[in-house]
Amino acid sequence: MATDNNPKKRKTVGRKPKSDPAVYRYGIKLNAEENGKFELLFLRSGLSQRAKFIKTMIFGREIKVVKLDKAAMDYYVRLTNFYHQFQAIGNNYNQTVKAIKSNFSDKRALALLYKLEKITMELVVLSKQIIALTREFEEKHLHRNP
Repeated sequence: MATDNNPKKRKTVGRKPKSDPAVYRYGIKLNAEENGKFELLFLRSGLSQRAKFIKTMIFGREIKVVKLDKAAMDYYVRLTNFYHQFQAIGNNYNQTVKAIKSNFSDKRALALLYKLEKITMELVVLSKQIIALTREFEEKHLHRNP
């Protein structure tokens, strides 16, 4: 049984004491408008505890707020997938031209290449439309605040 007379012996139960415990406490009161602003900033910070958020704000540590726009992410993913499909079309295009040149007579190859050229022009127009839509989307939805 540990006695209070012997300071070298410590109780072995309970939590270990912190080397620098936070013992100073401050209280503030906010009105409804201020509390609304506080809660909004707290939610944007992504921190789990209000006390850590307040300490961060007081001592000037930088808080980074990251907003994820689901629509922008979906658009980006689909555009990336479309770009990979476009690359595959280019690869298939090169293979098709080589196959046409090697397997058909010059007259037949020219006719097939003419059809391929028409489809390629349609792809170029589609590509330009995609670029225009992407720029429009970036201007409307992804404008960055400096």
